Amino acid sequence: MKKLVLTISMLLLVSFLAPGASAQEVWKITSLDWQPYSGSDMASQGNSIQKLRDLLQKEGIELKVEFYPWARAQKLASTADYVGYFPAWPEEVTEGFTASEPVDWSEIGVLTYKGSGLQWSGVDALFGEMVGLVGTYTYPQNITAAAAKNPANVDKASNEVALLKKLSGKRFRAAITDPAVMLYLASKEGIDNIETLKVLEKKALVVAFRNGADNKKRMELLKKLLGQ
Repeated sequence: MKKLVLTISMLLLVSFLAPGASAQEVWKITSLDWQPYSGSDMASQGNSIQKLRDLLQKEGIELKVEFYPWARAQKLASTADYVGYFPAWPEEVTEGFTASEPVDWSEIGVLTYKGSGLQWSGVDALFGEMVGLVGTYTYPQNITAAAAKNPANVDKASNEVALLKKLSGKRFRAAITDPAVMLYLASKEGIDNIETLKVLEKKALVVAFRNGADNKKRMELLKKLLGQ
């Protein structure tokens, strides 16, 4: 009887340790702190991260997220350890990556401080004076072109919090980013003089899949899940 029990135990152990035996698939991605869409100190790791996680859970896939400054997140995601990076605007899907279908949506808008007196008359006119941008972001072409025509009127902040504090401190009258991000951070930082001047466009948030044979089925799977 003891030999029988030992044999059964060994078989169960071998089955458990066998490659792929009941192993849950894991997708590891990089991201940035871009609250409320993604955030290392948020319970859900961000609203957009949670949407992606919920989609993958339908197929029993675990999502693991590592947070870094944006430029580093994009660089690390090019290695075989990662599926890619998320959330990204389509313009931020760099060479070596392929954009997924939209997982979530954001906006790009112009923000100002209360009482600034700034009036909206178009992107080109806006860059007639100093405008704050986040230096690591890849903005839509019309904003990039206007900034390139007026480089002396561009103040590039290192991140969203720095952009917020410069705008709140009246370093410039206009900043361009996602209004939801700026207003979320303003509330978190106890800053109450920020308001949205103009929403410019709605922007898709996509997964930037690292190009590779191992990712082709993942891309197809996510497309199927998004279509359901």
